[in-house]
Amino acid sequence: CMRPDRIILGTNSDYAEKKLRDLYSPFNRNHDKIIVMDIRSAELTKYAANCMLATKISFMNEMSNLAEVFGADIENVRRGIGSDPRIGYQFIYPGCGYGGSCFPKDVQALARSATAAGYTARVLEAVEEVNYAQKEKLFEYISRHFSGDLKGKTVALWGLSFKPNTDDMREASSRVLMESLWAAGAKVKAFDPEAMEETQRIYGSRADLELMGTKEAALEGADFLVICTEWQVFKAPDFELLKEKLSMPLLFDGRNLFEPARMMEYGLHYYAIGRGLSVKEH
Repeated sequence: CMRPDRIILGTNSDYAEKKLRDLYSPFNRNHDKIIVMDIRSAELTKYAANCMLATKISFMNEMSNLAEVFGADIENVRRGIGSDPRIGYQFIYPGCGYGGSCFPKDVQALARSATAAGYTARVLEAVEEVNYAQKEKLFEYISRHFSGDLKGKTVALWGLSFKPNTDDMREASSRVLMESLWAAGAKVKAFDPEAMEETQRIYGSRADLELMGTKEAALEGADFLVICTEWQVFKAPDFELLKEKLSMPLLFDGRNLFEPARMMEYGLHYYAIGRGLSVKEH
């Protein structure tokens, strides 16, 4: 809000435009960031921006699924296409699905508004469908590794918020994963730097969920580790400690934080999105 890339004003009134230009003048001094347009165009611009970013994420998640099928490494693909200046590197990181209040809400709202107006927004519907399915990926990896038998397993989970630097768990991938694990008879020991109180508010007290004070404490007595959120504190763990604390040298990474070859050197079985053991051999 304090350093906007652009300030879009939707108005058909010269008076309102002048008032808004005065209002936003403290944030518009470096260069003119104000774009004035009609009200409907401004409304659609707001939705279109978030839908475009969500589309980039779902597209990369679709490519990560193809990488797993074809035996490719999605990180190589990401670097390859990101080097094209027409595409760029922003919002092309695959993962276990986007969440929060903006992207899911805006994609759904624009698609439903289109339907109400008699138009089928097929791309937006596909973006939502891919994202919904992507949130199941981590559980699919886990279930496949254990041949569907997760009863009695204890899972260390790092990351509960939908993204770093927030406690927001709306539409978070961690919720889909935890609920699937519980349904399969597993127990979760979770840690998040910010979202512990929010998790407690949502799920209350239950025997199959322990909220731990540190990421290391979540490893105690756990069979394997899953990472759902790319918090900075998770990016350089003590891998020897991981192997020591976990009953199995097994890591499921929903944010592709590590290099598969390095994990192999540490003796860890490493599943990631479109990388590592998730990829079929060809």
